[in-house]
Amino acid sequence: MPPHPNLTVWARYAPIPPRINIAAECIDKRIAAGDGPKLAFVADSGGLTYAELDAKVSAFAAGLSALGIARRDRVLLRMWNSLEFVVAFLGLAKLGAVPVTQNTAAGLADVEYVLKHSDAVAAIALGEQAEPLRRLRALLPKGLVILRGAQSGEQDFDDLTRTGTMTTANTGAEDPAFMCYTSGTTGRPKGILHAQRWLVARGDANRDRVPPQPGDVVMAAGEWSFISLLGHNVLFPLRNGVTGAAMEGRPTPERFLECIEKFRVTVAHAVPTIYRRLLAMDGVEKRHDTSSLRGCNASGEALGAATLGEWRQRFGGDIWEHYGISEMQLAISHGPLIELKPGSIGVPWGADARILDDAHNELADGEVGQLCIRADNPSFFLGYHKDKAKTDEVIHHGWFHTGDLARRDADGYFWIAGRNDDCFKSRGIFIVPIEIENALQESPKVAEACIVPVPHAEDGNLIRAVVALKAGVTADPGLADELKVLLQSKLARNKIPHIFDFVDALPKSPIGKVLRREIMKS
Repeated sequence: MPPHPNLTVWARYAPIPPRINIAAECIDKRIAAGDGPKLAFVADSGGLTYAELDAKVSAFAAGLSALGIARRDRVLLRMWNSLEFVVAFLGLAKLGAVPVTQNTAAGLADVEYVLKHSDAVAAIALGEQAEPLRRLRALLPKGLVILRGAQSGEQDFDDLTRTGTMTTANTGAEDPAFMCYTSGTTGRPKGILHAQRWLVARGDANRDRVPPQPGDVVMAAGEWSFISLLGHNVLFPLRNGVTGAAMEGRPTPERFLECIEKFRVTVAHAVPTIYRRLLAMDGVEKRHDTSSLRGCNASGEALGAATLGEWRQRFGGDIWEHYGISEMQLAISHGPLIELKPGSIGVPWGADARILDDAHNELADGEVGQLCIRADNPSFFLGYHKDKAKTDEVIHHGWFHTGDLARRDADGYFWIAGRNDDCFKSRGIFIVPIEIENALQESPKVAEACIVPVPHAEDGNLIRAVVALKAGVTADPGLADELKVLLQSKLARNKIPHIFDFVDALPKSPIGKVLRREIMKS
């Protein structure tokens, strides 16, 4: 079956040239286009024009080369979002080396695993985050580069950015460009290796989705070790010739608004948790000037129609929800060019997404099935590093299997039903947690909710709702009954939770996803 007629214009693939280098796309072409004087990046510490960024990246690449770091070498980055992160990532790209990103919350054991698994030969770290790497120094034959606090035997980051030049490596479209590691919440972290072609394929699709405008300033609340934010906050803005803003440190809801106001951010990205926590703060929208925003984005987990509705009412703008996977990045989304359907994840951009049954037959609109993306997409990764079996597990029969259940409506919009392994049966009824969670979040007292099964000898599973309440709300004895009445007006009787537990906050992964398995253990 061909792509849905309403999606064809946005589902087109970008033409991929045979030679691509990420640094050339983000800097060299901007300089050639006359963007040297324009502001490339801004942070608390100041800003860099495209010309200044070009000089620092070129010098840093030359400095790394002098340390013996060569094309295809893997180098681990362990840094907050910062101007220096941009310089380090693009300096490695310019050299043809491969940046390896890992969330800075990773402990010693995971850092050691990633160094060995990725075959990293060096690392670049912020001084305050360098301790695991210092303890593992013997695993870094080509050195440890430290920003803000280099010690004896370590290379000072700033020293490598002052002098020297380097010609951008003439890499091919299929050459490795960077590797990102998952957080490892369900096992060992997976190394996801991306090709140089990724930036053109995803960059063009995201340019279609949110066309850049003169004066744009783009910022994300969350670490750039996460591929979604690396693309949206760093690589796509630079490739589009607009300004990126670096939000340093662990993201907090108020800090998010402070940076939007300070840097006059026009396009912002955050996980739904940030928006929900902001909306749980009474009058927070009156304490910060967010008038520069022309739109926000949400990814990582379901936003929910209730959150979107309250955001629109209080902040006066849209949140464009989108769906992505680390093996590609954004695949399905809303944007300013299409009608926004609250609760859906939008339409595919630069991707052919379908709803398939277990035999890989396409299902009719409205039917729930496996969400799959055609595997010949040039945005896709080169594979899981050193794990062909896992790669073959998710890519087969011509499709990438996301592991998510979804449906497509008659207009071509996609609606997530949940992860395969999140859904369960209770008293013979198929339970889709996200449906109940979204309904709970329509209560003005609920900040977030998570639905999990509780094994039961007679009923298979009982339905348990773990609910985080908004600030100032107490879990009085009648609250569970109040929420049941709300749900009875929205859901079938057999989908009403049997158990309600109230907590201060739901446990989250470093990138903001709810840790369902931890909740199931509690």
